[in-house]
Amino acid sequence: MDSRRDFIKKASLLAGAAVVAGNGASITKFAINKMNSNKLKLSFRPYTLELKHVFTLATSSRTTTPVMLTEIQFGDVTGYGEASMPPYLGESHETATAFLSKVKLDQFSDPFKLEEIVDYIDTVDTGNYAAKASVDIALHDLVGKLIGQPWYKIWGYDPAKTPNTSFTIGIDKPEVVKEKVREAAEYKILKVKLGRDTDKEMIETIRSVTDKPICVDVNQGWKDKQAALDMIHWLKEKGVVFVEQPMDKKNLDDNAWLTQNSPLPTIGDEAVQGLADVLKAKGVYSGINIKLMKCGGMRTANKMVSLADGLGLKVMIGCMTETSCAISAAAQLSPMALWADLDGALLISNDIYKGTTITDGKVTLSSLPGIGIEKI
Repeated sequence: MDSRRDFIKKASLLAGAAVVAGNGASITKFAINKMNSNKLKLSFRPYTLELKHVFTLATSSRTTTPVMLTEIQFGDVTGYGEASMPPYLGESHETATAFLSKVKLDQFSDPFKLEEIVDYIDTVDTGNYAAKASVDIALHDLVGKLIGQPWYKIWGYDPAKTPNTSFTIGIDKPEVVKEKVREAAEYKILKVKLGRDTDKEMIETIRSVTDKPICVDVNQGWKDKQAALDMIHWLKEKGVVFVEQPMDKKNLDDNAWLTQNSPLPTIGDEAVQGLADVLKAKGVYSGINIKLMKCGGMRTANKMVSLADGLGLKVMIGCMTETSCAISAAAQLSPMALWADLDGALLISNDIYKGTTITDGKVTLSSLPGIGIEKI
């Protein structure tokens, strides 16, 4: 049985390599031995994303986001990955460089040993989830290219079931908010950042120019549960469909009380990082927001989707400000999500990849293998 599995794996690898190379290579003993002689090679470089607008949340503002771009090469095939590191994650170019410098992928000669390789990456150091995600994404991209299929097909997900993505409106002055809403004309739902003393002004400003559905992200900004509940009732009247991370992630009791009494679903974001947090979210939130940069990559994110579904938690696939590399990786999971917030590449002015697109507001997956991207 093991020998048969090994043969199928090597045949898939070689067939996929032939698709990528376009050379119609045949499976020969020589070719298999040549593949076995290759080692995984990791490289990385820092990059800074330039945001189109100042991005303001409940607790911070920024105009750039540091990212680390990774590549894993195996023979003539290269997989691409990315770590997006907004300041609140606690990662940076410096920490990512230090972590990735410790990762020794050249000890592996079989990229199909995904579980073994990703488990190794997790043991290199604690934390560093975005940096770990950059390796995980590149590895998945590589393996998908070797097989010759995109990951949504490998996982068996239906690309026709992708949701609409929200478009994020950061906290700003009314005239800027109106400009942002007009720029988002293509999108069917808006995601509005709240959590300051201008919450009602933000919503009223948006409602003065559009009646589109809104979801709100409070980023832990509300402090009192009764005031939060009163606000949610008001938001429901204004056409809001759900509330993301309304209160401090550590305040489980108040978040649970709010969820039990809220007329709108509540979504855990900062409170839900990895697989273990999905179990903790049951009874505290109505659903969870899964982000590759929080959980460490595609492998864990896919497990989180399955666990959330089993627990009856609604699933949202989210992102940071990212290039189309990380966005396209997260989008592979989007057919399994009720909501998507995959607008990170739309908020920047210097994307260097093309992949997942938004068509009439809907997440549209590429048919390219791996995570479905090309360099621009």
